[in-house]
Amino acid sequence: MKVIKMNEIEGSTNKRGVTSKQLHKNEDVQLMNLILQPGDVVPAHAVPVNVFFYIVSGKGTLQIGDEEKVVEATDIIPCPPNTEMSLKADQDQEFIVINVKTPSL
Repeated sequence: MKVIKMNEIEGSTNKRGVTSKQLHKNEDVQLMNLILQPGDVVPAHAVPVNVFFYIVSGKGTLQIGDEEKVVEATDIIPCPPNTEMSLKADQDQEFIVINVKTPSL
């Protein structure tokens, strides 16, 4: 059995400027851990696959299409393919998110 220990995986700054850890990837799914510090923003963008966000800790603003909401730990938010999305750590706290893309990009 494979056990993924998120805290032991080294992060790097991704192309959107936030700390990112690739937790798992195969042809069916890509699982990323995004760590946004207060003030960090993942700019609006769209991808051609299904996306799910699981909020691990903190609070932040998530925009999916025309809707924008403050989300918090344990919330799960789906995003359909080709829908604009963005993340903002705008609640004066670290905002840690699991991002799942299926199928994998």
